[in-house]
Parts: sequence; structure tokens; C-alpha cells
Amino acid sequence: MAGLLASGFVSPAVPLSTARLLLRPYHPTDALAFFTVLDANRLRLQPAFPARVAAVRTLANAERVLDTFRHDWRTRRLYVLGIWEQATGRYLGDISLKPNWTEPVTLEIGYYLAADAEGQGYAREALHAAVQFGFRLSSDVARQLIRCRADNPRSCAVAEAAGFQLLPPRPRAWPLRAFRTDDILYFSLKREDTVIQPA
Repeated sequence: MAGLLASGFVSPAVPLSTARLLLRPYHPTDALAFFTVLDANRLRLQPAFPARVAAVRTLANAERVLDTFRHDWRTRRLYVLGIWEQATGRYLGDISLKPNWTEPVTLEIGYYLAADAEGQGYAREALHAAVQFGFRLSSDVARQLIRCRADNPRSCAVAEAAGFQLLPPRPRAWPLRAFRTDDILYFSLKREDTVIQPA
């Protein structure tokens, strides 16, 4: 892992600015905004983000989770970027990139927005910035993946609008076939299919 990281890893440049958004790592002072959005959207986020929802039950939980995000960032385990609206400073949600750092190096992207921020193109804008960030993170990153629930067409549309291609269903070992997998769709975007813009 160390050799792979050393060969192509670059220090990520943040924050990321788009036409309307600011994407940046969380600060300790973001805990209340982070908790408020998760708490208000708990039921709708539960199916896709059960671990996050379970981990953030109180403001104190939120503070600990944000501290974990900062540690994950330093150790290159997970890159979590909060999403803020530039014009108002309003916290909208977040987007994360989880690298595997083994060949082929893949980043898995996950994202959510508060209910009142959906349907305004913010997810597409944030995803475009995150994709660029991910491929600039290391020259070894070969592709990026997004998992979407099949019953969330809005999320699937965001992935496709960013150039991600739907992958064929993944075969499952026979003992696991009893567990339904047709409700999860996988989308992939390869480095060679992406125009990587300068930071």
C-alpha cells in the first residue's frame, strides 16, 4: 500500500468551489449543522446510509463522527467533504470518497443532501467536483464507483449525468443468493473516460 501511495499520491487541494457550492472537510464547529441535517432526514437517509444514521443520534455523536472524519482524511482512509451553498453558507449535506488503494485503485463515492436541497442540481454539481478531486488525488486512481438503490431514480440520474456507466449485476456466491442484491445498482467511471481539469 505504501508503495502505491507514494507512486502517484498528491496532497488534495481543498476546499473545492463550484458555481454555487463550497465542498470542504468538516471543522469541529460544523457539528451542529451536520447533526441537524442528519436528524431531520433520518428516516429518508436510513436505507442508503444506515451506519451514518446509527452513529449520529446526538450532537455529541456528531462531534465524535466529525473527529473520525478528520482522522480518516489524515490517514487517507476516507475523504468526506461537507457541501455548503456559497451564497448563503447553508449546509446541504455531504459527499465522500473511499479509496481501496489496491490495484485497480478505485474510489467509491457516496452522497446525500437534505430534502429541501434536492431537485436543484446541487448533487450533480457536487459530484462533478468530487470526481475531479478523486482523479487528481492520485495518478493511480483507475476508476470511481457509485452504488445507488434501484428505488432512488434521482440518485441514479445524478450518476449517469456525471458520465458513470451502469455495470452488469454482480454475480453472488450461492450461499448469498438468498439475500436480494437487485435493489443495488453499481455505476462506474473510468479515468480514461474523464477529462481531468487542472486544480
